[in-house]
Amino acid sequence: MYPVSPYVEERNGGLYVAGTGVSLDSVLIRFQDGAAPEKIAHSFPALKLSQVYGVIAYYLENERSIKEYIAEGEREFEQSAVPLSQTNPELFDRLEAVRRQIGSKRS
Repeated sequence: MYPVSPYVEERNGGLYVAGTGVSLDSVLIRFQDGAAPEKIAHSFPALKLSQVYGVIAYYLENERSIKEYIAEGEREFEQSAVPLSQTNPELFDRLEAVRRQIGSKRS
């Protein structure tokens, strides 16, 4: 359970900008990359500038728990990703052959 905020809501196991389908992660990635709140709002037409500032304030007030939330999401994603060698071995083999061929031409 995360702190209550008028700007962030927990839904389906994820954190979202309240009343939108925009994930908290999406906004914070742009913020951490140095995007200004105005640019972030422009990137997401569903968001008002006040919502972007609210999400940033929420993050700054709850930085530790939000960083843990994001890290957990990344771990779950990495664990759920099935390697191409297992999902499509034929394609994987063809790509590996091309990679080796390119590597041998550079030598």
